[in-house]
Parts: sequence; C-alpha cells; structure tokens
Amino acid sequence: MRKQKQSSSVVGYQLYPSLIDAYTDYSKSEVIYNKYWGGAENPSLTLEEYEAKAFQDLIDKINRVPKDLIKADIGTVFNDLVDCLILGRKSEEVEVEKLYDEAGNVTSLKASYNGRTFIYPVDAVRVFAGNYKGAIPQMFVEGVLPTRRGDVRLYGYLDELMPLSVHDIKTTGSYEVGKFKDHSQHLVYPYCLKQMGYTGVDLFSYDVAEISTNITKQTPEPPEVVVKLKATYSEEYLFAPERDIPILEGKVVELIDFIEANRHLITNPKIFASE
Repeated sequence: MRKQKQSSSVVGYQLYPSLIDAYTDYSKSEVIYNKYWGGAENPSLTLEEYEAKAFQDLIDKINRVPKDLIKADIGTVFNDLVDCLILGRKSEEVEVEKLYDEAGNVTSLKASYNGRTFIYPVDAVRVFAGNYKGAIPQMFVEGVLPTRRGDVRLYGYLDELMPLSVHDIKTTGSYEVGKFKDHSQHLVYPYCLKQMGYTGVDLFSYDVAEISTNITKQTPEPPEVVVKLKATYSEEYLFAPERDIPILEGKVVELIDFIEANRHLITNPKIFASE
C-alpha cells in the first residue's frame, strides 16, 4: 500500500460511521420493533414510544450526549486488550490484572474501566490479537465525499489495518449472517483509505466475538461483568467503488436531510463543518 498527502477541501458536514449507522437504525425503527416486540402480548413500549425513543437517541448521538452503557464498555475494553497485546504495551485507559489458575497459568484478564470490572478469558484476547500481527491499531482516517448536498468530511478510527485489509472487532450477544451488512464502516474506511493514498486495501472484515455475560455484582457495588466467548465469525465485504460509493452517498445524504430537518435540535457545531 502507498500513502500520499490528502488534498484539502471545503466541506459543509463532518460525519463518522457510527453516526451514519445510528441514522440507519432509526430509519428502520418499525422493522426493528416488529422483529423483537411485534409478537409480544405486553411489550414494554408501544411502536410509537419506541420510535420516539429512537428519534431522541439519534438526536443525542448527533449532539454527543454521553451514554453510560455496559454493552459499549464491553466492546471498548476488549478492543483495548487486543491492541495492547498486538503492540506489547500496557493500556493507558484500562487497569488490567491477570488471574491465574492453581497451576500458575493465566486464565483471565480482569479489567477496570469506567467504574466497572470486566473479566475476559485470556484465550479469546489471544485469538483475536494473533490474527492481527503487524497491524496498525486504532488508525485515524478521513476523506472528503462529494454528494448532491455538497462535500462531506468522513472520519473515524478503524480498529485494525493490515497490509491488504481492514478489520473491525465486534462483540455481540447474538450473531446472525449479514448482521452488519447495513453498517457503513465497510464503506467509509476503504473509501477514506483510498482518499489518503492507500492502495489495494479493498477487503473489509467485521470480526465478531459472540459472547455471553454474567453480572456478578449489583448496585451499590461496582458491577463485575464476566465475559465468556461462545463463538467467532468473520463477515467480509470487498469494496467496489462503482457500486459502494453511490450507496455511501445515499446514506450520507439521508442523514444530512435528517439533520437539516431537525437543525433546531442540534447543539453540536462540529457536525456543521463550515460553521
């Protein structure tokens, strides 16, 4: 692969993959509701209440309102542990303790983060780290996407960059084939890499850890979350510019339309790059 200096451009919006994905989820609110609660006799929320919550969640995401979610922390800490093993360094964000069996072998990693404790099987961390030897973890990428609503700056941190592929680590309680096909990372990151002059990086893989969790401590004590690995999967996509750039543009324009329709609710000026 080859790196060149990226040309500058005046842009009107600055967007990142998880925000694009949040809009996609919002746009499918009714489908998601019917999938999980459509057949329930006494759902905790009505469809209208669920759609209202999804709308507010998206507005909060745009405005970068902090959310304290155990599920998000599980993935964040797991990624950090994998990166530390790849780079052979200690974490700057997570306090890690090794747990041993009676024979003196390391069995688990106990990680303290965000007021919680997470325990991961060390073999799971080693399996993922072993797949990314020589990778560049948490690489910042950016690119400018021309759209019918003007130029848009796309940016983000990809999990693992290999010489010919990009990898995003996912943790989930349940996996099904094609779970991430509507996500945008496999569109945004290869596009940005090409904008930055990296050639030949067309393969994108969502590398999935299907896990189970058990919370062994409850409030008022800090939660202790024991994570077990059930299975691993890879969901791969080959970036084809002539097919994927129009798809990416469509997603971006839909999000921009939503932002403009609700501009009076937007408090995060970074979204509007020209302001």
